[in-house]
This record gives sequence, structure tokens and C-alpha cells, in this order.
Amino acid sequence: MRNIVSLLLVVVLAISAAGQQAASPPQQLTIENIFAEGGLTGRAPETVKWSPDGTKVSFVQRDDSGEHGALWYVDATTGQKAVLVAEEKLATLAPPISKIKNEREKERIRRYSVASYEWTPDSKHLLFDSLGQLWYYSLATGTAVQITASPDPSSDPKFSFDGRQLAYIRKHNLFVRSIGGEDSEKQLTLNNANDEDLLNGEVDWVYAEELGVRSNFFWEPNGKHIAFLQMDEKPVPTYPLTDLLPTHPTVDPEKYPKAGDRNPVVRIGIVASSGGKTKWISLTNQQDIYIPRFGWLRDGWLYVQVLNRAQDKLDLYFVEASSGRSRKVLEESSPNWVEVNDNVTVLKSGDRFLWSSWRDGYTHLYLYSFNKANPLAGDAKLERQLESGDYEVFSADAVNESSGTVYFNANKGEARERQLYSVKLNGSEVTQITRQSGFHRVESDSFSDDATRYVDVFSDVMTPASMSLCAVGGECRKFWEPRSVAHYDLIPPKFLDFRADDGTVLHGILFLPPNAANASPGSVPLIMNPYGGPQAQAVLNEWYGAFFLFQELMAKRGFATLVVDNRGMGGRGQKFAAALRRHFGDVEFKDQLAALDQALTQYPIFDRNRLGWWGWSYGGYLTAFAMTHSDKFKTGVSVAPVTDWRDYDSIYTERYMGLPKDNGEGYRRSSPVNFAANLRGRMLLVHGTGDDNVHFQNSVQLVNALIEAGKQFDFMIYPGKTHGISGQAASTHLFHLIEDHFEKNLMPGRSEPH
Repeated sequence: MRNIVSLLLVVVLAISAAGQQAASPPQQLTIENIFAEGGLTGRAPETVKWSPDGTKVSFVQRDDSGEHGALWYVDATTGQKAVLVAEEKLATLAPPISKIKNEREKERIRRYSVASYEWTPDSKHLLFDSLGQLWYYSLATGTAVQITASPDPSSDPKFSFDGRQLAYIRKHNLFVRSIGGEDSEKQLTLNNANDEDLLNGEVDWVYAEELGVRSNFFWEPNGKHIAFLQMDEKPVPTYPLTDLLPTHPTVDPEKYPKAGDRNPVVRIGIVASSGGKTKWISLTNQQDIYIPRFGWLRDGWLYVQVLNRAQDKLDLYFVEASSGRSRKVLEESSPNWVEVNDNVTVLKSGDRFLWSSWRDGYTHLYLYSFNKANPLAGDAKLERQLESGDYEVFSADAVNESSGTVYFNANKGEARERQLYSVKLNGSEVTQITRQSGFHRVESDSFSDDATRYVDVFSDVMTPASMSLCAVGGECRKFWEPRSVAHYDLIPPKFLDFRADDGTVLHGILFLPPNAANASPGSVPLIMNPYGGPQAQAVLNEWYGAFFLFQELMAKRGFATLVVDNRGMGGRGQKFAAALRRHFGDVEFKDQLAALDQALTQYPIFDRNRLGWWGWSYGGYLTAFAMTHSDKFKTGVSVAPVTDWRDYDSIYTERYMGLPKDNGEGYRRSSPVNFAANLRGRMLLVHGTGDDNVHFQNSVQLVNALIEAGKQFDFMIYPGKTHGISGQAASTHLFHLIEDHFEKNLMPGRSEPH
């Protein structure tokens, strides 16, 4: 669930644009054109990457259908665009996602931005993943050579630093082969062919979703060894994802540890790229741990993070690869939980690294040093905190060691925005790099290797995202911008602030009908639409694509919608985030009601007897919670909700709620299932039967409780659909269903359902 923001970003990108469109007469905003292939603004570029030599930014650009496209590049010096791989070749080398039939695999690729191609270290070749088969493409000759031909797919390919070897995962094992030589592939790990429970270098569902892990093996810089994480899934319970569409249903078993269940057993292995026995690294006597990040300090030396099950203590170890000797060099702890991120950056000097922590109440960057000659000689030494203030650092994006400069993304000065900043390694000269008010999505892979140029994905609440190639301290050149949405006469929403009962400022955004200024008192129904859950922010000065456009459509239909970020959400520091610790539902709902009361006072046009609520995922949970804990709301729509936190995964749930055995009352009180008899108003419950994130089981349990309590409600299932209920047909159907539900219950008799 930590990736709901990524899910929303996927929706944004799915309806963003590839080219400009001339001005045209006003057009009607409809659910059909919002969720059409390409959406209102066109299809965004996919897989934006820098060539290792820093001369090119490449990206796949497809047409609105997604079926046709080419691999383009932008010259980093001139800003000129040209085709790198033409459409007819790309169709074979990187087929569109529509060619994938498995809904879970489609959502995995979208949610985790799985790349369809990689640059080779020499910047003269590309590696393509064509539905699990790997192709090596020469830019000079325009020819491709297939380098894997197994009936089983290969995944997560990685070149050694010199480009002479390629490693990848197949059937839960690590393989390696030379590039340009005669050697055939070598299998480095030797699972039994039928052993589905040991994952060598492969990432399981819960690590990908809740720890942000995207790969679990890494090359030693000299190419002699590979370090990998082995995950033993044997103790993890299995959830049956059942496809009910065939005459004879099939079951896809998903390893999924729920709150309190046993987790995968993990350990670090080191294996020679030439083959041989794996050396296993022992770091701690505890088995019930997480290893969220690891990598190479330099040749012969590893760093490994170890997170305890309670997630309130994160230890950093240095490991000598040849002997397996290790030392804990840094310990991070928190009275709440430790945030895991990618901000461990080992500097090229070989004796310092960047570390992030919210130990002072907000996430900031810290510089540590260690003994370069013998990293096990002592603890890492804190040199300095690089920057500070009441704001969050979201990523350490790049380091230019020649100038002693670190680049980072933060919401300094405005919690609803993101800007790129720089700071010197000596802690001086904190400087804002991007300037335009709004949301600048600049991340670690946005920078060239020399940290002199970057790609800026910019938007604001009324401006769909565009992409620019920027020089640090210099000009930016747009290389992609969306079609204009001006002819849809969108209504700018209002950013508002409210107060929680303890005085905490809560940010909100309000969508009002076009006639709101002249509306009579009590004439406008109001719908609450929070997300509400940890780590995320919903109230941002950012283009939110389909969700934003649906709010606009509802406003044109006469509804007002209020989105409020309650305490417990992200982007506002540790105290703000930890307010929901051990009691989901209570604080979030209390803050939403406080904001609602203030909005009703501030806007007399709202009808207190026609209040609605809807949300998705954690927002779906809050919808069910609200309608079983209040009689204020006449109706609500709960999409893909958690209804009992014992049903959700171990890492996410225990981070905030603790183990069920230690917080039984908190789990009981947080579950709408236990309060089904208190349902007020008409609720529509929606879920995909193939949801591998928030299982369909959640809605089934709530349905059963509502029936037992004698409560009437509406229920819609989407066969085979995963958490995002994606696809043009399903999305169009779902959002019409939501619109019709609010029309029927908040404006009865005004119109027939669509």
C-alpha cells in the first residue's frame, strides 16, 4: 500500500501527452474521454533513461493506443530529438504492455516501473526485454541478437560495470553469461527445479510493495562476484488468487505474510561470477529480520541494512566479502518506526557515505565517514548534518564530488510542493535549483552520471506534466509536453487549511461547481474524498490526472469534493506521521470530521443533509470506517478497502499497528467488520477479484458482516482485476458507477443513471 502514490502516478502518466494540440472550441469533459486510451492529453513517454556516457536521454514514445511507438533520444548538448530504434524493430524488441495477458504482471510492470530496455555501460548497445527474452541491440548496425532462448522468462538483467558480463534471474535462480564471447550461460545458484520457495536475487511481493525493493542482486565493481539476497518463502502463508472466468477456475498461489504471520527468512550470499559455492554471510542471531538495502562499498566490501521486525531499529553493517567478517557501524532507532529509503550513497572517495534520518523530527541528510583501509576498524563517524528545517527530504538524487555538491528533492517552504535543492558536503550553501511553483519530480535516475544535467518532470494542479532536460544552474529545454486541456474549461480548485483538535494545520483542496459563487445556501452536496494513509500526500500542487479530472467532472455535475490530508499521512515530519500509531482509523476520521465541520461553516452553500464519502485502498478503508462510525454521511463508495488489518501484509501493518498479539484491541477497534451493525447511509462496495495487494477477502468479510447485521448495501466486483482496476473498459464502467451512485443518493430524481 505504500505504492498507492505510485499507482496514482501511473494513472497520471497513462493520460499524459506526447505532443501539442492546437486550440479548439470548448469540449465536454466525460468519463469516456478521461479514460480513453491516451486520455485527454495523450500518452506519456515510457522508460526515460540516461545513456551512461551522459550524451543522451532516451525514452519510448507510443501513440494513444499504446500499440505503436519508437525509442527516441534527446541530445544532451543540443536538445534535439531523434529516433534511436524505429517502430518496426521496437515492436519486436519491446512489445506494448497490452501483449501481456496476465493482469498481475501488467500491474507489476506499471506499479514498479519495470524497464523494457537497459543501456550497456559502453553506451553503444541496448538490452531489450521482449516478454522475458533478452535481446542485445547494436546502435551502430541496427541489429539485435537474442541472448536468451529458454521457454522460461528471464528478468532483472544487469551488466557488470565493464559491460562484459550480464546477470539475470530465471526460475528463481541467478544466471550469468559473457557478452561478445563464446561462453554459454552459467547458472550460479542451484535451486531444485521444482523449488518455488527459494528466491535467489529475486524480489518477492511484500519487499517490492512495502520496502520499495526493486532488485536483490548486485555486481561487485570488478565483476568478480555478485552479492544477492536469498528469500526463503517456505514459512510464508499462501493466499489463493482464483480466476473464476474459465469454465474450470485456476488458482494462482501468492506468498503473502499477513500481520503476525511468519515472514520470508532472508540472508546475503556472495557467489563468484565464474561459478562455484555460495558464501553465506551471518550478521545477527535473529532470524525474524528484514534486509531492505545492501550493496558494494567497493571491491571486496559490502554494506547491509538490517531492520528488526518491529521496524523501530535499523542497523548498518560493513562486511568483508572474502572472510564474511562483519561489524555493525551505525544504528538508527525511533520511538515510532524507521523510514527505509534509497538515501544510502557511498561517495567515490571511498571513505564517506550519505545517510538519511528523521531523528530530529524531519527527514534530513547526514554525512558519515569510516576507515577506508579497514572498514571494520570502528563505527561510522557522523561528520555533520547537511541541512535542517521543518521540511522533508524525499530523495538524495546525485552527488558531484568534484564540486562537493549534493542534490536532493524536498518540500522546503511549502509542504504541498517539491523542488530540487543542492547543498555542499561541508553543510553550506543550501540552494534551490528548480524555481517554478508546483511539483518537480526529480529523482536519482533523473541525473546524468556526472551530476551536471537532469530530467525535470514538472506539473501543477492545473498543468499536466511536461518533461525538460536541464543543465544544473543553466537552462531547461522541454522535450515533451502534453496536449492542452484549456478547451475543457477546467475550474481551478481551492487550496484550504483547516485545524485538527490539537491545533495542527491540515491541508485541503476543494473542488466547487462552476455556479458556486451564486449558489443558494444548502444547495450543493459535498463529497469527502481522502486517501488518509501513512506516507502518502493527496493534497499537492501537482497534476493528478484521471482523479483530478473526475473531481472536475463531478463539479460540473453540481457536486463539491473536499480532499484533506489528515494527521498520520506523509510529508509533514515524524510527529504528524506518528499520530495514527497503533490505532488506525481514529485520528484520521477525527481530523476529517474537523475539516468537514470547518468547511460547512465556511461554505454555507453546502447541504449538511447531503454529504457523501468515497475513497480507494486506504481511502476505501476510511470510507467504510466513516460510514460505520457516523450518521453524517448519506452515502459512500469504498473501492478496494482493507476492512480488517489482520488481513493486510506484515511489513506495512506492523510498522504502524504493531503485532496483533501486542495490540489486539487496536486491531479490533480499527476494523469496520466489527462495526457493521452501525452502518448508516447507502454504501457501495467495490473490489477486483484478482487484487493481490488488498485481497478480495477483505470485502467478502465485510459483506458477510453486513448481511449478518441486516444492513442493505450495494456491491460490485470486477472479475480478475487487480488493485488498480485498470483498463479502459473497467475504468470507464467503475467511474460511471461511482457517478451514478452519488447522483442517485445525493441528487435523487435529477437524472437517470448513465
